[in-house]
Amino acid sequence: WAGRLGVIRLFAQWLHGSDPQHEVPPQTLIPSRYRRPRPYIYSAEEIQRLVEAAAALPSLNGLRALTCSTLFGLLAVTGLRISEALSLNAANVDLDAGVVTLRRGKLGKARLLPISDSTTACLAAYARERDRLLGAPSEPFFVADHGERLTDGGARYNFAAVCQTIGLRPVTKYHRHGRGPRLHDLRHSAASFGLAGGLGLEVIGKLLGHADVKTTRRYAHLSEGYVKAAAESMADGIADLLSPPSK
Repeated sequence: WAGRLGVIRLFAQWLHGSDPQHEVPPQTLIPSRYRRPRPYIYSAEEIQRLVEAAAALPSLNGLRALTCSTLFGLLAVTGLRISEALSLNAANVDLDAGVVTLRRGKLGKARLLPISDSTTACLAAYARERDRLLGAPSEPFFVADHGERLTDGGARYNFAAVCQTIGLRPVTKYHRHGRGPRLHDLRHSAASFGLAGGLGLEVIGKLLGHADVKTTRRYAHLSEGYVKAAAESMADGIADLLSPPSK
């Protein structure tokens, strides 16, 4: 309703310019407050299905499926921002040292991101196949079918298509994205997996490129399945303590 009031105020201001007797409703008439969308925490099984469905996307030469499956998997295991991943050049990914150099982080801050051996192996396999399909080394790391850098819109379109394929979003007409779990939620999920694995907020924040641990607290949500398992474990332990001694 606050957004609708803003539209009315613009029209009222235009009328007021031609006739001062027209009143402009105050902006505080309907108080508004920005609410962050609640993140969706993907399960490991859902992430696997996302990557597998992306690998089956139709493609002119195989690059679309290859790029999207690798990109979505990388976002899930590292928590990279989509803009950071898409801005990567091949020179920014050191496959020998297992380090990614992010030169275009949020607010222009650069940082180094270490990646696991398994992630490095996946990226190396992608780079080899990408260059083979293109017939020449590529400057952008993630590319679309014709060898150009994959765009933000292209990544989100393909992600929406994959989500609809596996049932995470409803199928819509005219190739619309629909509503449902977001690409950015892979970043929240990576933080959740890190927290469940015993990493502290400070370490998770450093991996995600946060300047303040308060920001990390918004990202590190424990999944419902993990919380339920922890609650059951706690309940079992308490039950053991409260159980009467055997005679």
